[in-house]
Amino acid sequence: MSDLEKIYGVHAVEALLRHHPKRVKQVWLADGRSDPRVQPLLELAAQSRVKVGQCERREMDAWVEGVHQGVVADVSPSQVWGEAMLEELLDRCEGPPLLLVLDGVTDPHNLGACLRTADAAGALAVIVPKDKSATLNATVRKVACGAAEVIPLVAVTNLARSLEKLQQRGLWVVGTAGEAELEVYQQDMTGPTVLIMGAEGKGMRRLTREHCDYLVKLPMAGSVSSLNVSVATGVCLFEAVRQRQAKRKG
Repeated sequence: MSDLEKIYGVHAVEALLRHHPKRVKQVWLADGRSDPRVQPLLELAAQSRVKVGQCERREMDAWVEGVHQGVVADVSPSQVWGEAMLEELLDRCEGPPLLLVLDGVTDPHNLGACLRTADAAGALAVIVPKDKSATLNATVRKVACGAAEVIPLVAVTNLARSLEKLQQRGLWVVGTAGEAELEVYQQDMTGPTVLIMGAEGKGMRRLTREHCDYLVKLPMAGSVSSLNVSVATGVCLFEAVRQRQAKRKG
């Protein structure tokens, strides 16, 4: 059983049971945990015939790093999507796709938050480079609150080459940079769009920047020079959502 991963948190485990029940081998609840919040989770486990056991909370504390909420699951290893699957997603997409690229985001908490926001904004997928990027681990899943089980995370070997392929398919690549002249609110994102968010502090890498069709920024009126990457991602993605909704209504 050493090849199994431990996923923790009510939302993360419930999302796995709802969307990928075959990956869940066992659910563990802390002794005495039977409150209404875990009832939907228990119902899903029963439907999929997944065993549910109990153990001491201090034993769970030793299993995982983070707030497990008294819920831990043993699951088969997660699968990150490849470039071929991204092509398939685009082929099936109805309407102009919206893709999120995270260039060099290494903090799993930020990756989890970005996955959650991307799912809420209706993004088709989140793309990351295989190197110098956070991986899809238990912390990411916990922070994503279930979104990691729904929105595809695509890891690419060569981000610059992948951006070129997306441009060849007619997608416009919009990168974020603090020194850009254009504000994100001035950029048309109603068409097929790839939004790139760089790492905190360093921003996008040079090659990534060179493959952008447009550079945009968020207006910063206060004393800080930038926002947390997950917060900035939310602002930019939902500006794209606002524009698309306005176009449909117009």
